[in-house]
Amino acid sequence: MKFRLWATALACVCGLALPSLHAQTSQSLDYIVALVNSEPITHQELERDIKRVAQQIVQQGQAMPPAAELRRLVLERMINDRAQLQLARETGIRIDTPAIDRAEQAVATQNEVDVAGLRERLAKDGVSVDTFRNGLRDQLMLNRLHERDVESTIKVSDVDVERAMQAQLAANTDPLTFDINLAQILVAVPEKATAEQAAAIFVQAKRLLDRVRAGEEFDRVVKEASAADRNNGGQLGLRRADRYPLLFVEATQALKVGEVSEIVRSGAGFHILKVIEKRPPPRLVQTVVQSHARHILLRSSPQLSQAQAIAKLADARQRIMGGKTDFANAARSLSQDTSAEQGGDLGWANPGMFVPEFEEAMNGLKELEVSQPVVSRFGVHLIQLLERRRVELSPQQVRESVRNQLRRSRYDEAYRNWAQDVRGRAYVEMRELPQ
Repeated sequence: MKFRLWATALACVCGLALPSLHAQTSQSLDYIVALVNSEPITHQELERDIKRVAQQIVQQGQAMPPAAELRRLVLERMINDRAQLQLARETGIRIDTPAIDRAEQAVATQNEVDVAGLRERLAKDGVSVDTFRNGLRDQLMLNRLHERDVESTIKVSDVDVERAMQAQLAANTDPLTFDINLAQILVAVPEKATAEQAAAIFVQAKRLLDRVRAGEEFDRVVKEASAADRNNGGQLGLRRADRYPLLFVEATQALKVGEVSEIVRSGAGFHILKVIEKRPPPRLVQTVVQSHARHILLRSSPQLSQAQAIAKLADARQRIMGGKTDFANAARSLSQDTSAEQGGDLGWANPGMFVPEFEEAMNGLKELEVSQPVVSRFGVHLIQLLERRRVELSPQQVRESVRNQLRRSRYDEAYRNWAQDVRGRAYVEMRELPQ
């Protein structure tokens, strides 16, 4: 859960920060629009947030609500956030400077600039660095508060998990998880056949299909005409569908037992397929895409600042891309991670095994591509994706996956109830517009 929460925190940080790059400071006379436990929300703060939210609505292509409704919704959110931030401070939640630094770097990376470039953009839009970093701090503080007070209250029992697994199994429509037995008639096409020859052979296959659909025994046509194994009526055997060629599965997934497919073209020729047996999976099956990556890690220290680490890895990337060294040798000579001896190799990893900053960068890479320097809580990384593969989860992993799905599905209700409670315990005074 910790990894997912960090991903949520990062997303919230970026969602807060990106639109604020365009926020303009209001020059109108300021006044208080609401008090939350004696802490004021000012007109200028409200107008700035209204502009930010309106920009988000436009960017997402959504319908803009009436101005009065938008103002009410934004003010209510600000009141909720203010009450929650007060609770976080009162109960000892603190955000250190390195955490804010990482969040700022993440926003800069998303905007494809360095931190200095991000601050220049902020200055042009009239947003001070202190204001921006305070916003990042508040968002990180809210995420830690939600992790402590909301996530921790969500309980999922083994009975809940079992019921959800049974429901998912009953609703399963993934054809690749079914056990199937297909029989085939193959009309072979020579490897170097011309288009005219292939067309003539297709006509032969079509005549065989017409005979089967007219009621002739499939087994008989197999014995007479199939270029494949004719034993046992051309049956290929009962096995899970993902062990069949994908084009066979796609051609038969909508068919019932006993039905025959249209003609299927493969490298071997033309196939006519009959569904002999089809069984739903006996247990819930889930697959994930694993990533095999390697990295070079530099940790910030009094001797090596974050900016210096970024520059050093950017130089290493140029040398790797230019063929002056390879990634493994660079990792052995530079990396401060325990994987350095293995050339930075991290082995196969399931989704969620790495911190979000690292995983987001890795997921955006193509095979053998090398990332730009990536900042995480552990330091600065250079990442190379070696390969990806899809693997089936073990029964225990499937249970944990379902448990996490249930936790996520219950989060919104748990958060809503908790936020209403925090709001209800806060003293809120709404102020009228000044005359």
